[in-house]
Amino acid sequence: MALIYEKKEKVVYLTLNRPEALNSFDAETAQEFSDALIKFRDDPEAWVAIITGAGDRAFCSGADLKSLIYVALEEGTLRLPPTIMRGLDICKPFIAAINGMALGGGLELALACDLRLASEKATFGTPEVKWSLAPAWGATQRLPRMLTRAKAAEMLLMGDTIDANEAYRIG
Repeated sequence: MALIYEKKEKVVYLTLNRPEALNSFDAETAQEFSDALIKFRDDPEAWVAIITGAGDRAFCSGADLKSLIYVALEEGTLRLPPTIMRGLDICKPFIAAINGMALGGGLELALACDLRLASEKATFGTPEVKWSLAPAWGATQRLPRMLTRAKAAEMLLMGDTIDANEAYRIG
């Protein structure tokens, strides 16, 4: 199971469960995540969701390019299901519990949440720009709203990572 959905009282816990792939999104995980978000949205007894990653190395390292490239080649395009990053509006709060790397789409997932709590070993960045890929799940819009324009531009254009202390320092 690529995603673990647990509900305890009014809280839903969504755990990306691919630690061997740094909790990256392949097609299966993206679909399971979308389905879980809709289940959360439609449950009147679920008030808040906490999103985290399995293991201690990564919150989410974004898209699993190794697997998604084959989907894109087979279908001629890459259409991922709607999520809180793009295409799905949910008027309930989300909390990102960032326990390691939040890179690429993982950073964008964290940015789409209402609150972000990070361990001291968390790191953040958009390394996909080093491969001439655009941050396509909202970082280009959300990051400049949270940081100074200059720091957001640096992160989005350079692809460097920052640690949890630097993320806290810059907001």
